[in-house]
Amino acid sequence: MKLAIHYPSFSFPGGNTAIAPLLAATARAADEGGASTFTLMDHWFQMEAMAPATEPMLEGYTGLGFLAGVTRRIKLGLLVTGVTYRYPGLLAKTVATLDVLSQGRAMFGIGAAWYEKEHRALGVPFPPVAERFERLEETLLIARQMFSDDDGPYEGKHYRLAETLCRPKPVQQPGPPVMIGGSGEKKTLRLVARYGDACNLFAPDVETVAHKIDVLNQHCADVGRDPAEIEKTIITSLDALGDTDGFLRTMEEYAKVGVQQVWLGNRGHDDPPVWVTEVCERVLPRLREV
Repeated sequence: MKLAIHYPSFSFPGGNTAIAPLLAATARAADEGGASTFTLMDHWFQMEAMAPATEPMLEGYTGLGFLAGVTRRIKLGLLVTGVTYRYPGLLAKTVATLDVLSQGRAMFGIGAAWYEKEHRALGVPFPPVAERFERLEETLLIARQMFSDDDGPYEGKHYRLAETLCRPKPVQQPGPPVMIGGSGEKKTLRLVARYGDACNLFAPDVETVAHKIDVLNQHCADVGRDPAEIEKTIITSLDALGDTDGFLRTMEEYAKVGVQQVWLGNRGHDDPPVWVTEVCERVLPRLREV
């Protein structure tokens, strides 16, 4: 099983001037330690379930561009981009730019968005959930076209592009891998089956994840796709350092139902680079054997 590192908080001692060096040091520790992927959130405000909305939060793609210059190997992405935050043509251009500047290390994570407070606060439209999923599907189609050699128009229900010109093209072809976040069985997992290279599932327990993968497999059968083409990933709040043996036993159970990568976050750790280094040294070698 592979290890991915998620960086969900920028609230550390030292204030604003400490954010950049601490973020860079954490990403380098993950890169050098052998983690597969490093992600940030795509939010303008901190999530209130984690901390007050007034806590620091960086704009995601600016942060990833910064990290592209201080890392060498690790994949970079957002967990995950909200479809409402950017017009799809501009989003595809942004992802392509990240892929070029990172020399082929971008991951295109995307979902239907949910954080209404930040939309209302900053004046960004927040349509009903059914429309957000319609827009998500159109955005996936637009990105696919922009990453290809087809520079022609796109005509959809919500978006109309006179041209889908994108130069330079992403280094990765036919484009950066698409990871669709969320566990909704009727819409999200159907979109994963049709368009995704990976899914990211919340992991309250193994039985829930196993059920979600079964649903995804059925959606794949419905559209004639091999489910083995889709990487199954989870994000968990389990403490990999406090109970490493227990964590690895749990990951073995997830691996049995098809999970191939787990995301761990530095929430609650005061020194993220040290935490990442310890995880990579103590947990990752054994996790790779799962």
